[in-house]
Order: sequence, then structure tokens, then C-alpha cells
Amino acid sequence: MFNRLFSGIKSFVMSSTIKPDVVFVLGAPGAGKGTQCENIVKQFGFVHLSAGDLLREERNKEGSEYGELIEETIRNGRIVPVEITCSLIEMAMKKSGSNKFLIDGFPRNKDNLDGWNRQMASNVNLLFVLFFDCPQEVCVNRCLQRGAGGSGRSDDNPESLKKRFHTYMNDTMPIIRYYEEKNLVKHVDAGGTPDEIFEAVKAIYQNMPPCN
Repeated sequence: MFNRLFSGIKSFVMSSTIKPDVVFVLGAPGAGKGTQCENIVKQFGFVHLSAGDLLREERNKEGSEYGELIEETIRNGRIVPVEITCSLIEMAMKKSGSNKFLIDGFPRNKDNLDGWNRQMASNVNLLFVLFFDCPQEVCVNRCLQRGAGGSGRSDDNPESLKKRFHTYMNDTMPIIRYYEEKNLVKHVDAGGTPDEIFEAVKAIYQNMPPCN
């Protein structure tokens, strides 16, 4: 059922003679990934692709055949099948016209990783994984405050957060360890203020080799 979504992806990969530069952005729910990605976009010119935002956009699209599946999966703190997530990311890359991407919230489990390695790893230049490391208590408080402020996210509530953190610890942390073994992880202490966190992020980017 995912064939149509994949049809637009291969044309993007095959049409580009220069591999796009990619930074994966990972961290627990509420670690501040979205806020810092906005800062990186402004200062370093990357295009921010949030896996979660792309899925929510697809979920809310009128007539989407995947909307119900995405909503049920997100609400229960599970991870959407890689066939859907990967295809939405790649189509957004094609649409942007850019060659520098922050991919936020992906890969989040082994299935995501295997799907990425199978479909895209050889077609992009993975610069590094930006890992926002933040205490769970701080993350939970941030998510609850975000939900109370009308974030519009159906998973910013205590019940969903318990499931999301269980998924994060069991599924996403092994991905961090996988990339650590490849010396590709840049750790950021994400427990401070947004400005403090971005100072650490800037240091990483300013020491990064030039992009394509």
C-alpha cells in the first residue's frame, strides 16, 4: 500500500548529482529538538524536516488513507511504520529544493534505521547525529506545559507521555548507541535554557566541515 508514496522518492534521489547533507536530530519528547532546529535553520541555513510534523500533516490531510493509522499509532505512543515516515521525509526533501537537511525525530527505532539504510543511506551524506540529552523530569514538565498551552498535539498528556518515554528508552536509545559506535553522535546537554542549549549547538556547527 506504500508504493504510491515511494514513487516520488526515487526520482529525487536519482535526479541529484550531489548527495544532500543530513543531520539526524534525536532526543526524548520535550528535549527541545524543535526549538533548536528553528535556531539552526536561521543561523546555518538548513531545512528542518520534522518526522512528527510530517506525519501529523499527513494525518490531518483530507482524504489521506494513512491518517487514521497515523493518529492511532501516535496516540498510543508507538512508532509509525517506516514505509510511511521515510517516504514523507524524502518527498519533503524533493519539494524543498535544498541540499542541507535537519531530520528531526528520525530514525527512532531499528525498523526506522533499517528502512533508512535500505532506501536512503547510500544517497545522502550523513554529517552526524545531534543528540539532545535531557533528564526525563524536565522533558515531561516541558511537554505538559506545552499541552496546557494549546500545542494541538494529542500526545502531550500524562498517559501518552508514559508510553512515549517507554518507546524512547527501548527503541530510540539503541539507535543512539548504534551511531555512537560509528563516532557520529554529537551530545548536547539539553537541560538548560534554550539560549544555553543553542550555544552548545553553535559550537558543534562552527567546527563542522563545510557542507555541499
